[in-house]
Amino acid sequence: MPQSRIETAARNEYNRLAPIYDRRWYNYINNSLSFLQNWADISSEASILDLACGTGELAKLLLAKNPQQHITGVDISEKMLEIAKNKLQTYPNINLHNTSVTSLPFTDKSFDIVICANAFHYFEFPQLALTEIKRVLKLGGNVIILDWCRDYIFCKILNKWLKITDSAHQKCYTQKELNQLLIASDFKVTKNSKARFGTIWELMAITAF
Repeated sequence: MPQSRIETAARNEYNRLAPIYDRRWYNYINNSLSFLQNWADISSEASILDLACGTGELAKLLLAKNPQQHITGVDISEKMLEIAKNKLQTYPNINLHNTSVTSLPFTDKSFDIVICANAFHYFEFPQLALTEIKRVLKLGGNVIILDWCRDYIFCKILNKWLKITDSAHQKCYTQKELNQLLIASDFKVTKNSKARFGTIWELMAITAF
């Protein structure tokens, strides 16, 4: 499937940011992904698909705890994936793919867990992405989404600002809206949480199967 205008904008933006991404967002990445790792309670036996994996920081955290974890990462930015590849090169159980979340190159029922961290607000076609997630999940498998939460005032402001300044940004969701999207895609939500880091970053985490 050819890239849409929005996907091309996201790809170009993160190709540009890739060399400075980890350094620029170190505190946010470390805090949000450490929270996700502890909150999600991922089995060491689970096969994981990391959507919009970026520079591989989530995979790095998971592998530090369990070096044998099988993780597949996908991202639309080849430059971010180059950094992830270098970062994770000592792990043979890592596979990285440059592809869109709306056309995943995997067979049905391939993964125990699909994780999307800090990226759902970029998805132009969220229902299509959730349909693809549903397709590649094993029976009883979980999707875990961590993203900015528009229930909070800062994210409401950020959402409006990014709609003007970032051509790739789509929408920050409220917790209720994200729950409804999952339910509309035939998921059952089992776990919800919200978290704040510092004075501005306000996120939500949701698990569904």
